[in-house]
Amino acid sequence: MSAIKLPRRLDLSAQYACNREGVPSRVDFRRWLRAAEPGAARVTVRIVDEAEGRALNRDYRGKDYATNVLTFAYDEGEDMPLPEGLPLMGDLVLCRQVVEREAAEQGKSVDAHYAHLSVHGMLHLQGFDHEIEAEAEEMEARERAILAELGISDPYLESPGGER
Repeated sequence: MSAIKLPRRLDLSAQYACNREGVPSRVDFRRWLRAAEPGAARVTVRIVDEAEGRALNRDYRGKDYATNVLTFAYDEGEDMPLPEGLPLMGDLVLCRQVVEREAAEQGKSVDAHYAHLSVHGMLHLQGFDHEIEAEAEEMEARERAILAELGISDPYLESPGGER
């Protein structure tokens, strides 16, 4: 039996669990996620403060600090596999303070950094990873191409401070 072919559709929920000032709009997130997702998807983007970001990273990854983006794919794990034919589903959690701090450190606009992390998270939902060098190179190449289509500079070029 073959998988059901779903129409290209993105059901997006945007949740702002922190001050929204300077945070991109739902329209922005939709544009960035759509560029990175070729088919049907149901995604929640949640913008959190550092306390929530740290708690989630600690509870789900065992790392006691807030990180820029966390991706939770609904089909991960063997306990609850999704039935075949459903759209891509998952949550992206972005930590506002970390995103803003990194953008400043890397000499990037905050919107460009949110766009990069949104694309990065959407690729994780599709199964891309960066734990192995060859996979990291493939994922970074896709990110560069998608961001270039959106008119956003290569996020992996060295910043003015010499960091990558």
